[in-house]
Amino acid sequence: MSIGSCGTATLLCVRTRVVCGLVTSSKQIEMRSLCVFCGSNLGARDTYRAAAEGVGRELASRGLRLVYGGTSVGLMGAMADASLAAGGKVVGVLARVVADREIAHPGLTECHLVDSMHERKAKMADLADAFLALPGGYGTLDEMFETLTWSQLGLQRKPCAFLNVAGYFDPLFRFLDAAVKERFVRPEHRAIALTGTDAVALLDSLAAWHSDG
Repeated sequence: MSIGSCGTATLLCVRTRVVCGLVTSSKQIEMRSLCVFCGSNLGARDTYRAAAEGVGRELASRGLRLVYGGTSVGLMGAMADASLAAGGKVVGVLARVVADREIAHPGLTECHLVDSMHERKAKMADLADAFLALPGGYGTLDEMFETLTWSQLGLQRKPCAFLNVAGYFDPLFRFLDAAVKERFVRPEHRAIALTGTDAVALLDSLAAWHSDG
């Protein structure tokens, strides 16, 4: 393992192993870390930033470690700042190919630097016990849908949820329901994607989730 610098944060440059294998018995997860996918922009509404900051503070209040993409900008930065200000632990994961384009957060508890975007997603998944998506763009959707696909294929047994701020994900949910109707997604796989509009209640649902594996 090599150690570099990223602002004032420590970069742990590591290789990422394959996401955990199948769990053979049903059990409730012990949620200690939550991976949050969200936008590197703030979006058009103040409610998006408020929601991201609220999630950051709530994770800190519960003693849950936040795992995210490692930048200081957009909803990602707002969430990390709020969690750190509330005394939380925040772990960022950055890929070398985008490290120069994205502004690495200088005050994180840990910041891991990996070689590719694929490793970035795998590392975040490896560090987390559950996943939450807030409003975001292509990157947010890519990360969340790959995570959902891993769950669909049985490559992991970790809960996934969307925090539907100001109805942002309503069109996406209609698309998923249409995919079920057209028999491209099974109903049980549609149910993998938990949804909610209240962060506190949604985090409670993630913590109470049982794997059926």
